[in-house]
Amino acid sequence: MDRIDTRGMSCPQPVLMTKKAIDLNPESIDIMVDNNTAKNNVSRFLKNAGYSYEVKEVEEDYLICASK
Repeated sequence: MDRIDTRGMSCPQPVLMTKKAIDLNPESIDIMVDNNTAKNNVSRFLKNAGYSYEVKEVEEDYLICASK
């Protein structure tokens, strides 16, 4: 499982980092984001890329757990 941390970054950087990570074709990936815009954009990107995902709130941040 890969994990990327995009906290503190504004869009489109979280989506671009997610794309770079899934280009390696992992079975699962966790993405940390810290705002609603990044959460929504990364979630939409994962759905379009064929991944299922679950969003969990971790204190003030979001953990997006995605898998094929």
